[in-house]
Amino acid sequence: MSDSVHIDRELSAARLAWEQGQDGKARVCARRAVAAADRAWLSAAGDPLWQGDALAHLRRIQQQKAFPNQVRQAAERLTTAVTRRHDAPFTSDPVSDAALIIAHLTVDLPGALLP
Repeated sequence: MSDSVHIDRELSAARLAWEQGQDGKARVCARRAVAAADRAWLSAAGDPLWQGDALAHLRRIQQQKAFPNQVRQAAERLTTAVTRRHDAPFTSDPVSDAALIIAHLTVDLPGALLP
């Protein structure tokens, strides 16, 4: 399956879950979509061997000082546990956060991966 198809499927599943009130599933799918986009970005940047689960990809994005603050903050929101989210000082829409990160990661890739 191509990166763009994988990203699109995960984002679609996240949107559907979010609309159905399945917050946890929406966050998992959103995280997986970001991880797929990050893997494609790393591969295009010449580092296809970097490995990690979806949360590791999100933590890597959070630490990228060269990325815009809003992208890093979206990654932080996606790593926040659902049980802590209600106490967090921000609201969270995992689909929008994932789309923001994916847009940043794919903007410079040849044949942009945006679904």
